[in-house]
Amino acid sequence: MTFSDTREQGAAGDLPPRLSHRQITTVMSGLVLGMFLGALDQTVVSSALRTIADDLHGLTAQAWVTTAYLITATIATPLYGKLSDIHGRRPVYLAAIALFTAGSLLCGIATSIHELAVFRAVQGLGGGGLMSLAMTIIADITTPRERGRYQGYFMAVFGGASIVGPLVGGAFADRATLLGIAGWRWIFLINVPLAAAAAVTIVRVLRFPHRRVRHRLDHAGALSLAVGLVPLLTVAEQGRTWGWGSPRALLMYAIGVAGLAVFIAVERRSGDAALLPPRLFRIRAFRLGVGLHFVVGIGMFGAMTTLPLYLQLVRA
Repeated sequence: MTFSDTREQGAAGDLPPRLSHRQITTVMSGLVLGMFLGALDQTVVSSALRTIADDLHGLTAQAWVTTAYLITATIATPLYGKLSDIHGRRPVYLAAIALFTAGSLLCGIATSIHELAVFRAVQGLGGGGLMSLAMTIIADITTPRERGRYQGYFMAVFGGASIVGPLVGGAFADRATLLGIAGWRWIFLINVPLAAAAAVTIVRVLRFPHRRVRHRLDHAGALSLAVGLVPLLTVAEQGRTWGWGSPRALLMYAIGVAGLAVFIAVERRSGDAALLPPRLFRIRAFRLGVGLHFVVGIGMFGAMTTLPLYLQLVRA
């Protein structure tokens, strides 16, 4: 059975395409490249943060290089699902790759730590779609029974990136220059050919019918979540300088709490269109999964960012 045959069958019955194992693995070759790109970026930067911060004279603000990416990726991730329902998986996935690539190029030419943090936020806007859409597409083309089998490949990719990333980041950071460019800048510039390969593969293999679903994007929820998170993260990063009880810090606390309160109110009012529908928390499995991911995330991202700096600054 060819991809065209599958598309015709899907269009005729208005059902998700049912692909053979060979077709699924062909589609996965593109998805794996995209996921590897996003997973590698999360691990490759951490081991080079010391070198990057020293070169840009911003060691005290280095936390924003990681935090800015995570904020925008977190907010963008649920939006990608709805956007791909409206416009199709392939164009939205390609848009995510394009945003990620643009952010990588900008990071590669950053001249200050604050510029780098802003450009990392642009990267995060694309990175939020690289992993979530890969999972979404696999859910489209596989049955629930076989879905875990293929998602396991993605987890293996993420695990491999977690091992390769720090090694690659350290190798580039150790080079003063490479082809006339500071070594650490190649951590971001290397994403460009990888992204190009992922985009070409996606264009060639991701071909199945799109069933348009009408959604209302929760812009208010995304904005209020950003208003809630950014001030709290700002005071967490600047608290030692400002003073944890200073008027400026108290203002950040108030804005952050107000933003989160507005976010909860907006989500309750938005119903199924919400960025994070409150009804999901009535599902025990969802609550358990969120709790486990929260605990694992603290350990994983904390270790990824803190351990390399500890080894380089304290144990060096």
